[in-house]
Amino acid sequence: MDRPTALALMESKIKNKNLRKHILAVEAGMVKLAGHFGEDADLWGLTGLLHDLDYAVTLKKPEKHTFVTENWLREYELPDEMIYAIRCHPGHAPCKSRIDWSLYATDPATGFIVACALMHPSKKLANVDEEFMLRRFKEKRFAAGASREAMAACSHLDLELGIFLTMIRDAMLTISDTLEL
Repeated sequence: MDRPTALALMESKIKNKNLRKHILAVEAGMVKLAGHFGEDADLWGLTGLLHDLDYAVTLKKPEKHTFVTENWLREYELPDEMIYAIRCHPGHAPCKSRIDWSLYATDPATGFIVACALMHPSKKLANVDEEFMLRRFKEKRFAAGASREAMAACSHLDLELGIFLTMIRDAMLTISDTLEL
C-alpha cells in the first residue's frame, strides 16, 4: 500500500478533523523514529497513518479498537509487523519490537505535545522546548489522557524521555501548518 492509498483510506474512515491531525502527527513521529533507527520510513509512516483507522467505530467499545482495523486491512496484505504494532498500541498485545514500542510511545506523545503547545503562552509548537515538556510531564492532571507510562516506554528504544519528546515535537513541526500549531 502506498501513502496516497493509505491516506485516502484513513480519510474515508476518520471524519473528525482533530483525530485526523492526531493521526498525521503520529505518522510524522513514526517516520522520524524510523529515520533515527535506520528502519523503513515508509512502513513506519504507514503504520502511524493507519493505527487509529477504526477509532470512530470502536469509540464506545475500546476492547475492539484495532481489531476492526485488522479486518479492514486484511485485503491489502500488509506486513505482519505493521498489523502487530497497530494491535500493540492500545495494549492489546505486548510490544516486542522497535516499531511496536515506537507506536506505543508516540501515540500518546503527540496528544501530550499538542496540549503543551496549547498551554504555552505563544500557542506555537515551535516554542515548546524539552524543559517545558518535561515540566508538564510531571503534572499528573496535565493532559491526563496521555499515558505517562506509554510515553516513558521510550526507554525500551534506548531514548531518554526528553530526547524522545523533542524528536516527536520536531517531527510534528514539519507538519505544523496542517496541525494548525
